[in-house]
Amino acid sequence: MKKEFPNISFTVIDNEHRFPIQVKHGSYPNLMFLLKEALGLESFGECGGVGRCATCVVQAIGIKGKSVVKERNEPNTLELLGFTEETIRLSCQLFITTDLEGAEISILEI
Repeated sequence: MKKEFPNISFTVIDNEHRFPIQVKHGSYPNLMFLLKEALGLESFGECGGVGRCATCVVQAIGIKGKSVVKERNEPNTLELLGFTEETIRLSCQLFITTDLEGAEISILEI
């Protein structure tokens, strides 16, 4: 029997425009790829999801679970840019899981 994944709904804010997003769990490798495709962001995520370029910085309010933890290159990359707030994230390090349900994701210009 094939496992059915739930829909995940959250809001993305870009330049004061609000975009409701509904997506299936795991349908994109990470949030960066979803945002690039859904909003047509050209210079977003230039390193391809490695967590080094910081061109995919977002403020993620309301995420939960394992997604709250910053891992891999993310803490160092954000620290080099002076970001210390827990809600500031690299979208390439956030996976499309139910941890994003109900979250508000704001795309930041750096």
